[in-house]
Amino acid sequence: MKHLKRAMIIPMLLGLAISACGDKKDSAARDQEAQKAIQEGMQKERKMYEGMQKGAENMEKKIPEQKEQTQK
Repeated sequence: MKHLKRAMIIPMLLGLAISACGDKKDSAARDQEAQKAIQEGMQKERKMYEGMQKGAENMEKKIPEQKEQTQK
């Protein structure tokens, strides 16, 4: 009876150990994908912010020009 329990427990433990190793690789891959997505999002946000700054600068330049045109 003891041999039967050992014969069943050992393969189960080996199976759990092997499956746990695979999870770490998948987890590392998911972490890299998440980090890449975060970096891409930060780059897009930075570009959007830069575009907003350029738009604000253009508007600031146009305001005095428009005032001069209306005064003429």
